[in-house]
Amino acid sequence: MFKAVINEFKKFIMRGSVLDMAVGIIIGGAFTKIVNSMVADVMMPPLGLLMGKVNFSNWFIVLKQGAVTRGPYESLTAAQNAGATTINIGNFLNSVISFLIVAACIFVLVKAINKINKHKTEPEPTTKSCPFCCTDIPLEAVRCPHCTSHLKH
Repeated sequence: MFKAVINEFKKFIMRGSVLDMAVGIIIGGAFTKIVNSMVADVMMPPLGLLMGKVNFSNWFIVLKQGAVTRGPYESLTAAQNAGATTINIGNFLNSVISFLIVAACIFVLVKAINKINKHKTEPEPTTKSCPFCCTDIPLEAVRCPHCTSHLKH
């Protein structure tokens, strides 16, 4: 019984779709790290300068002062170290922008794959339609087997 379950599990794991999914998850994780870095390290600093030198990672609202020290806090890290309760708007904004970039990349990738699949050649037809009874018949047929009409070549 146990050996049968193990063999069935091996077959499941070795199926192409499971392996493809695993590769996709691994590549997706690595891609997400790249996008997060692009957002945090490349896009947000210039956007922060345009908005008056705002550092988005330090854009937060204090809900409750810290037990260790009271605000105002210079950074989110200082507020968290003081034990303050905060709403981290900048981190959330970084996550939203990262999500939008990942979604846009996936959208472009899916459109490209669909376009490639659309241009695959259709197989040559093996049948034609009888002009008299509209039944599918072999291309080589000279007489329709259904209505017995003579067909032109």
